Amino acid sequence: MAPDAQSVPTSTPDITADVVVLGAGPVGENAAQYAIEGTELTAVLVEGELLGGECSYYACIPSKALLRPPSVAGAAAHLPGITTPTVQREELLARRDTWVSHYDDSGQVQWAEGAGMQVVRGHGRIAGEREVLVEPGDGSAPTRVRARRAVVLATGSRAVIPEPLQALAPWTSRDATGVQEVPEQLVIVGGGVVAVEAATWMAALGSQVTMLVRGTGLLTGFEPFAGKHVLDALEALGVTVELGTSVVSGERAAVRETGLGRIHGGPVRLQVEDARGRRDVTADEILAATGRRPALGDIGLEHLGLSPEDITGAPRPTSDDATGAPLPAWLHAVGDAGGEAPLTHWGKYRSRVIGQAIRAGATGEAPEPVPETVPVPQVVFTDPQVTSVGLTETAARRAGHAVVTAQVPYSGAAGSALLRDDVAGTAQIVVDTDTRTLVGATFVGPDASEVIHSATIAITGQVPVHVLRHAVPSFPTVSELWLRLLEELPRELRVA
Repeated sequence: MAPDAQSVPTSTPDITADVVVLGAGPVGENAAQYAIEGTELTAVLVEGELLGGECSYYACIPSKALLRPPSVAGAAAHLPGITTPTVQREELLARRDTWVSHYDDSGQVQWAEGAGMQVVRGHGRIAGEREVLVEPGDGSAPTRVRARRAVVLATGSRAVIPEPLQALAPWTSRDATGVQEVPEQLVIVGGGVVAVEAATWMAALGSQVTMLVRGTGLLTGFEPFAGKHVLDALEALGVTVELGTSVVSGERAAVRETGLGRIHGGPVRLQVEDARGRRDVTADEILAATGRRPALGDIGLEHLGLSPEDITGAPRPTSDDATGAPLPAWLHAVGDAGGEAPLTHWGKYRSRVIGQAIRAGATGEAPEPVPETVPVPQVVFTDPQVTSVGLTETAARRAGHAVVTAQVPYSGAAGSALLRDDVAGTAQIVVDTDTRTLVGATFVGPDASEVIHSATIAITGQVPVHVLRHAVPSFPTVSELWLRLLEELPRELRVA
């Protein structure tokens, strides 16, 4: 249902385009680009913050910019014949600032407009069928944007802050990647990807880091050995990791908004609970690395009779009035907003598929075929790096696959052993014994991020393992681990 006409100023300017995208991060940009490229179709990008989104300024890009120099220093420390470099705090933060363009998105705007997309600044809300009302941040009149063909929700996600921490003004991942003031003592609540990466670079910057992890291990969505390797590495850096520990309550004096990456007030005192009982933990700052939620709460879904759960497909809480209705054919959700894997590269892939489908529907061209199996790859840029694609062994069995695994030490090939004199890590593949194809792979070790794509190709292409044996890796490279893994499989799977 459309909003009451009285609520919209008569001076509201109107824009009409074929495709309207709410959210101009990498996912939204890709959706718009693929929907209109090579055609006369038009697209509008609606963005209330920086074009380029979370990944460009507050997540993937700055985190890797912060993590790479300490990783290089760590590698040098384990190689004789070279002087170990030291991390220079100011230079490291300056490198981060360069990679986030000093939080200036003018280059992104120039790219978008050069690609034929119109940028409309402000917060967009759905106002009715194929209609979006955009409210600028400066209080000026809103803009009504109408879509001839499609509206795409690419609004990303927001950090979740648990109730015991909300009054403490904790850091979120934005503050961690945008760090300006390095706290002497930092408590990180959480044990997932953001937590372990932030612990790595904050320790390198000089913080005494304590991690409070509710579960029994780190990186619980990965193979168990991944979290164990990262735990060992963090403890070697001086990070204190307390497993099985929950935050009960907290207090903080002089809570105040000080700006991105600056300490948000006085010292923090947390009451935590573990198997030993309750006790206090103090710090100069606290980082809530406790997950994210799709940013769907203030985008006008109610005007379509929809709820956030309808968009993501999540089960409805009994107290929620979600309808469970299917989405209109003109409405698409992608990236974090769509409830799929909250990874930039996956969101960009899905937006390319959706954008092409919108273009095909508008132009009559044949839709591009999508492979039956498209696995989700992921990298955690700790040291050692953790990379995975597809299913873990446990997930594969739960999905009904009959599987066998092969596992070797990351140092099990000459090429990987040469990376450092004491290489830590593990490589594992999960193979479906019926199809004789990979369904999952995990590599934990130095520079493992550069190895995982071969597993992604093998799973996407459903290449039988007896064929993979004929893909010859160069010597001496980390890719030799593939030979070791394939040789560990039962012989009946390795022959045609």
